[in-house]
Amino acid sequence: MTTTTTPAGFPTPLTGPHFGSYPAADVRWLLKDLSGLVLEAPAAERERAIQSGAANYAESLPVEYTPSAEYQQLYSAALERSARRIATAVGVVTGQVLRARGNRPVFVSLARAGTPVGILMRRWAQEVHGLDIPHYTMSIVRGVGVDETALRYLAVHHGPEQIIFVDGWTGKGAITRELAAALDRFEQTDGISFSAKLAVLADPGHCVDIYGTRDDFLIPSACLNSTVSGLVSRTVFNAHHIAPGDFHGAKFYAELAGSDVSAEFLAAVQTHFGAVRDNVAKALARPRTTEDAPTWSGLEAVERLSRHYGINNVNLVKPGVGETTRVLLRRIPWKVLVNPGALAELGHILLLAEQRGVPVEEVPGLPYSCVGLIRPLGGADDDAEPPALQAADGGVPATGGVAT
Repeated sequence: MTTTTTPAGFPTPLTGPHFGSYPAADVRWLLKDLSGLVLEAPAAERERAIQSGAANYAESLPVEYTPSAEYQQLYSAALERSARRIATAVGVVTGQVLRARGNRPVFVSLARAGTPVGILMRRWAQEVHGLDIPHYTMSIVRGVGVDETALRYLAVHHGPEQIIFVDGWTGKGAITRELAAALDRFEQTDGISFSAKLAVLADPGHCVDIYGTRDDFLIPSACLNSTVSGLVSRTVFNAHHIAPGDFHGAKFYAELAGSDVSAEFLAAVQTHFGAVRDNVAKALARPRTTEDAPTWSGLEAVERLSRHYGINNVNLVKPGVGETTRVLLRRIPWKVLVNPGALAELGHILLLAEQRGVPVEEVPGLPYSCVGLIRPLGGADDDAEPPALQAADGGVPATGGVAT
């Protein structure tokens, strides 16, 4: 875990192929390499620690699995079905960002869901507009905030007014609010102001005003974990391994290279860039209206669902396709709510729910395609690890278990 530093005394950003499977030109990771550590823990153990408040979710990692053939087929079908739609959303959100930053933005994606989106936005800017946009990815942790070492690095190397933060999608807006609060604290402590505007590919939660679409459809990069995210884990903030002045950490799962579809995902979307340019131009020409402003309707819906199902904790209600997928892959799910009109696009959700023995409840009028509910603690079987959990996506654990 040797960390090199820049002349300014900051850690040196990580790049592929030494960290992650993306080309170095696509992204610079403002992260510390923790690949040599065993940080994975069983889902039931993590869930108890998270819900009891004994640990933040970012102190450990969920076990990464090699996808089963059946699940991989579902992912491939979803990508084929939605690649053009994603390309359009990439073009729209990139156009909005270029307009907002005078064609001189610096993309800073929030690892890891934002990382493939930031790369696609960078490639759109390059292919369609002839612009070479810097792209970094950095950590944000709910309950902790933004990596302040990364913010200081960005402030030294770029004008803060150039920075635009990028994420994959919104659910109930937890990260949107976390980002705004963290940047406000940073301005108070360091005297440096970054805009809290967040650009996302999809905004079904109606939490931001820079977005590619507000439809709650499957972004296939949510189907998989590291194998569609450059073989990099979700980010880690653990005081045992992250010293003051370090970036937050992450692991590079090089041993999963045989299952890596990160490059194929990007290529599948990018191949549609030329075909959707006219549609993107029409979308960007549409005058902005009051309907583009955030209404936070997603958060209101989550609060209603939390009360209705007796959970009374919005953190255990995960709205949207991306968040529901995460619940089924990483957490202890209680049940999945689905909108009957969206069933045709929820094949991977239904497969995961079946494999894990999670009941699926159809809810007409649900404002999202689906919602994942995490089992609240307190039941007699809290300590039980569901049998299907040993391979949540039907695959096998990386390197045979929790160690890498």
